[in-house]
Amino acid sequence: MGRPKERAPIAASHGLEHHFERFASRVSRWAGHSVAFFAAMVIVVAWAVSGPIFGFSDTWQLVINTGTTVLTFMMVFLIQNTMNRDSAALHLKLDELISVTSEARDTLIGAERLDEDQIHALETGVETGS
Repeated sequence: MGRPKERAPIAASHGLEHHFERFASRVSRWAGHSVAFFAAMVIVVAWAVSGPIFGFSDTWQLVINTGTTVLTFMMVFLIQNTMNRDSAALHLKLDELISVTSEARDTLIGAERLDEDQIHALETGVETGS
């Protein structure tokens, strides 16, 4: 192998963005855990069981509809934030591997920023070996 590389210092994030990223990471990890699934299942079962108590009223239905809609809406942003950071980190790692591998084509570094036609052209080049 080669010599180990020195790591560049990572700049600290500050302010609201930093707190949001920490919060998004924690929520995303928790939401993907089996405990979160079972908690959601318990809530849905409790809601369903309470149906006869509330006479299956419109308000009873509105509670689960509103709750799930709001939760889904917010989770989309939290999970997307985490996915964007994970994707950016993965691309940086891949770019680093390309840059230190003599056989790799440097033109592939940053390919995730190309438009669809440029990616297709690169893909065609990879398939044909050029």
